[in-house]
Amino acid sequence: MSTIDGRLNDLVKRIQDKSWSPLPDELNVLIDAFLPTHPSDLRSKGYVALSAVCEHYRKGTGSLELTPEALSGTIANTFAQTVTARLGETEETAVLSGLSFLVALFQVEWQAASALLQADGVLESISDALEIFPKSLPVSRSIAQLISQAAGHKECRALIPSQCIEWLEQKSRHSNDSELRAASAVALVKLSRGAEADAAAIPGGDNTPKPATGDDLVQLMKGLIVSAPVASALNDAIEGLAYLSVDPAVKEKLSNDTQLLSRLFAVIPQRKISSYVTNEAEEAVSYPIYGTVTIIANICAFRPRLSEEDRQIAKLKRMAAASKGPKSKAEPEENPMDDDSHVKERCRRLIKAGALDALTSAVKLTESRAARLTIAKALLSMAEEQQNRGKVLQAGGSKALVTIIQGIFAASPSTSKSDNLPSLDKPDIEPIQALAKLCITAAPVQVFGPNEGSLYDAIRPLAVMLIHPASNLLQRFEALMALTNLASHSPETASRVASSEGLLNKAELLMLEDHTLVRRAATELICNLVAGSEEVFNKYGGDKTAGSKGKLHVLLALCDVDDTPTRIAASGALATLTASPAACDFLLELQKEKGRVLPILGQLIDPTIQPKIVEVEDGNEMEEEDNRTLESDPGLVHRGIVCVRNFLAGVDVKPRKELAATAVDIGLATALVQVFRGSANNSESPVARPAAEALKAIMETGVAIS
Repeated sequence: MSTIDGRLNDLVKRIQDKSWSPLPDELNVLIDAFLPTHPSDLRSKGYVALSAVCEHYRKGTGSLELTPEALSGTIANTFAQTVTARLGETEETAVLSGLSFLVALFQVEWQAASALLQADGVLESISDALEIFPKSLPVSRSIAQLISQAAGHKECRALIPSQCIEWLEQKSRHSNDSELRAASAVALVKLSRGAEADAAAIPGGDNTPKPATGDDLVQLMKGLIVSAPVASALNDAIEGLAYLSVDPAVKEKLSNDTQLLSRLFAVIPQRKISSYVTNEAEEAVSYPIYGTVTIIANICAFRPRLSEEDRQIAKLKRMAAASKGPKSKAEPEENPMDDDSHVKERCRRLIKAGALDALTSAVKLTESRAARLTIAKALLSMAEEQQNRGKVLQAGGSKALVTIIQGIFAASPSTSKSDNLPSLDKPDIEPIQALAKLCITAAPVQVFGPNEGSLYDAIRPLAVMLIHPASNLLQRFEALMALTNLASHSPETASRVASSEGLLNKAELLMLEDHTLVRRAATELICNLVAGSEEVFNKYGGDKTAGSKGKLHVLLALCDVDDTPTRIAASGALATLTASPAACDFLLELQKEKGRVLPILGQLIDPTIQPKIVEVEDGNEMEEEDNRTLESDPGLVHRGIVCVRNFLAGVDVKPRKELAATAVDIGLATALVQVFRGSANNSESPVARPAAEALKAIMETGVAIS
């Protein structure tokens, strides 16, 4: 055994040489390394060596890299002669060696394994092995595992003969060996789910044999997970249950089985057991992280959030299918067990059973991109309900998400120099969305701890989610809300948010969005940035920056929309900006051009003040009354009074007299008097002093207030 170990070490070293080509003796050692009779450490080293061989061919020679088809063909050809020879023998160990190698190759480079499976005589030899070694458990286990691996790929499913499916069904029900039962059951589940997917992709379906799956297989998997005496049986059972857990009825059963959940979460250790495990495939054998987190993610998965356009398209598809008659293939009906109320309840059950600790521990144990994205998907579902977010934070969910996001960004180069955005797909956005949900409802220190460096590091991913083309409108909305919360933490944080490339431009565009909540969130972000970032303050009118007038005009218009929170945010930004004489000068210009600045500010204080709408028809200006009834709000009153006070105090004496006359004419002065009288006896009122100062500025111009 030590000789094989040493020869594998020598092989790994030799592969580092670009000119390496395999020797027959090296191929024999590598193919034999996966025999189930070998200890796990030796098989682990075999995975390392096999991965190194595949990587050697993947890099090609010199600067010429192989295409995927050429790569799979090259690797398959490298092993084909030796593997087919082993499978064709009548000696058990030789056949077992070929079978176990194929199982390993499927986990490392499945395209090459698929090509090898299609080589002349391979499938026939596998079928013959069932007849030659009918009582050999190792051979039966390896064949079941091989079919299970192959069944996960469409190209291979069509190759599996019907007699193999019948054999799997018999072994899954009647074998006394838990490993064989588990491997056979997993293969049946994969074949069944795969056949459904293949038929759905082909109009009219196909005639491929479809093995039956049902409650008996679910019960088998559950029983094996709870009491499996062998690790490989446990791994297979978890993988099979991961496939089955996409069914809503199965999700409900699993979420209510506390014994199963307890055992399932316990298979993920709190720390890495072996420092030697470096290969993803062998990592899955050591502890089935991906299968476990997939089950959690499936149980907690919400239905996709469809846009209005997507809903209309789905409706049209259903109508079109119905018009073709009962035999047509219609869209499947939505299962009531997958509605939001059922999913939320399942999330609560899993959190109570300890799923959060399992998920956060799993992040520390694996660097697999697929596993980490699945963990993020599960955490996103659990954070959907606000009352769960504190528990997610307590379990270390924010740290886990930050780790996942850092890995994604490290592996995602920028798409171009112009936008500096990482190349992300839609699943890559979900960890950022989950982190955003935590940032929305918790103080930054609760999410990131006392280390402000962690807070600063989170700004870029949130900014990327806001502006990245792969993000949907909901994700942009949640990015806005999270960044708003972070910007309120400190001026330094606000400045870092504001300096994120492309963020301000995107937020300003979303301030004009038709969707009320998105427009509101964008306005609230700009309000916090105006208050916290000197750069944004200057851009919006703090100095004579080009474009400031237009930005102020937008904020003024948002003070006049039919949404109180948006008006509060926009008027809050104006209250901050009007402390600058430059901003007051811009507002004065807008007042002279449209005559709507004071009426809009006045309407914040008193909704009965009606700004006039000026329309141009046939070259003539026509004024109309704005007869909307806007809501009154103490926050609007306070901000409106501060804006008026600052505006009057911030302009020269001559234009101030004109503004004072307008204020009296539209009823703004009267509104200020009423507010002052109503708050004069309340020493803690925040509006009494600014109202008095605004009235004083009017009276100092000589304009009488009735």
